[in-house]
Amino acid sequence: MKSRRHFAIRDIISTERISTQEELCEVLRARGFDITQATVSRDIKELSLIKIPYEDGYAYAWPDAPNTKNAHLRIKRAFQDSVVSYDYSENIIVIKTLPGAAQSVASLIDSLANSHIIGTVAGDDTIFLIVKPKKSLPQVMDYFHKLATE
Repeated sequence: MKSRRHFAIRDIISTERISTQEELCEVLRARGFDITQATVSRDIKELSLIKIPYEDGYAYAWPDAPNTKNAHLRIKRAFQDSVVSYDYSENIIVIKTLPGAAQSVASLIDSLANSHIIGTVAGDDTIFLIVKPKKSLPQVMDYFHKLATE
């Protein structure tokens, strides 16, 4: 599944120095993914990975300051690929995700810097999100609905 592969790539890039698409393919295969170089190439583009210089070459990394359009596209993709459901009570939104996806989705939500969202707490497949003020909850829920359906 694409979302699981993307989460694996995020983990690999965060913990290992990967210089080529072939290296990334090898690490993904070692983790059980049946992957081609063409698929990895598309994943790199979709995840907006960049190459940064080291003394002896280059390695894939996350862009330091993603632009607003890319941030919106990433969270939209994450919502459509990983979010199973979302609901609320009072000023708390509970988001259910695929197993292992909650922390990545919560991190993307936090990166939005939305003044109505105080913060998130994520487990393996559940995110708690606090909205302030309470009257902003419909606006935040509408935003999540648009992410999930458009």
